[in-house]
Amino acid sequence: MLEFGQKPAENTADLIRDTTEATFMQDVIEGSKDVPVIVDFWAPWCGPCKTLGPALEAAVTAARGKVRMVKVNVDENQMIAGQMRIQSIPTVYAFWQGRPVDGFQGAVQGSEIKAFVDKLAALAGDGGLGEAIEAAEAMLAEGDVAGAAETFAAILGEEPENAAAYGGLVRAHLALGEQDRAEALLAAAPAAIAKSAEVEAARAQLELARQAASAGPVTDLLNEVLAHPENHQARFDLALALHASGKIEGAVEELLELFRRDRDWNGGAAKTQLFTIFDALKPNDPIVQKGRRKLSSLIFA
Repeated sequence: MLEFGQKPAENTADLIRDTTEATFMQDVIEGSKDVPVIVDFWAPWCGPCKTLGPALEAAVTAARGKVRMVKVNVDENQMIAGQMRIQSIPTVYAFWQGRPVDGFQGAVQGSEIKAFVDKLAALAGDGGLGEAIEAAEAMLAEGDVAGAAETFAAILGEEPENAAAYGGLVRAHLALGEQDRAEALLAAAPAAIAKSAEVEAARAQLELARQAASAGPVTDLLNEVLAHPENHQARFDLALALHASGKIEGAVEELLELFRRDRDWNGGAAKTQLFTIFDALKPNDPIVQKGRRKLSSLIFA
């Protein structure tokens, strides 16, 4: 398997430790210059602390070295608590590059803890996974589909909920003509990323690939539309055929024309299809930007 970025710490002590007034600067201020540091202010008599502390420790351990955690017993370190203006516990602060960047008070739900830790982990970068994703995308663009799929899969081995890699792996299988495999991957997407932009884009590409299989000949459909401009089904089918043949901008134009003529036709099929095409492309794609502007002008005309 390919290796990317930082290896997991050898033991929990490398990630989670107790600190004192003597070591706070080293553990937190200096330590946060390498990776974000979560500081948990707690006390043995605090009931909510007994729930929050272990949940935080589990989330930090799961982050595999992208964040660390320092615990401050406020009874034993009252000077630190005073300097940080701790008025109630549990209180949690996050430090990055020597300064506090986030925090919360009280016990929170597990999903909120995960989101808190994930956001901090992102501050320090992705340990090289971003570069690996860029390399895989380049392989895909250059036609090395098998290599791209292998790289995306290796990234997911390191970070199973990496939305960009998951969407990329689905698109690689689509490029290999493995639609059923792509569909199975989408169905099995982890809940945390199932609705992410990257996975939704791959889902839209799968839908378009399914449509392409039943698209008719472009020439025949174009002749039909020219002869009968009000044949909305023919125009819609022409858009599908154009997209299947790689003429994406032409497909968008036909759908925009259909929307202009009858926005409610077939339950708003033209608008729905436009959004499917837009979702399958990158948000900054000129076709998307131009198409969305035109669609908006038609909606609000």
